[in-house]
Amino acid sequence: MEEEQIRVVKIIVIGVILWGVSFILTRRIFSSYSFDFSNRLLSTVHATVAVTLATFSVQDWSCPVCPRASKPSPQQMDTMAFSLSYMIYDLICCQFDQVISMDNAVHHFVSILGFVAGFAYQKSGSEIIATLWIAEISSPFYHLREILKEIGYRDTSVNLAADVSICYTFNFVFLQFLNNNLFIF
Repeated sequence: MEEEQIRVVKIIVIGVILWGVSFILTRRIFSSYSFDFSNRLLSTVHATVAVTLATFSVQDWSCPVCPRASKPSPQQMDTMAFSLSYMIYDLICCQFDQVISMDNAVHHFVSILGFVAGFAYQKSGSEIIATLWIAEISSPFYHLREILKEIGYRDTSVNLAADVSICYTFNFVFLQFLNNNLFIF
């Protein structure tokens, strides 16, 4: 195996272990809250770090999905490995919740397949990073919304602010991509 592939495998394996340990610690610290609460805290951490890493790994902001169908850069591969480790952890973790969500399991499985295909074929690094960025940019606000509900801020101005932040972020990103013709279809 090449040195680059070994680094990616290490990031994935160590990442899955660290996500699992982090979840166990989070469950112990917030034991009075639900399983979902602890998982959402980690999901928020993942989304925030993934968007940050994806932002730093874009090679050219005048065309974030360029070069198209190219080999992922080392920074893009690290970002993909980080998110793949989270997706594997979360797919496993969600199987231990009281209610197993089939749509969530399918989402994680498809995401895992996308990352693995990117690594296996060494193609589409820019597109995978752009997809990750778009998919995760509003996630911290979405998870914050659910966390606020569980800690008693349902139907409050704080919860409304989280709702507005989700809408604003999603619409802003969508309109930016639409205005800059960055969609690939």
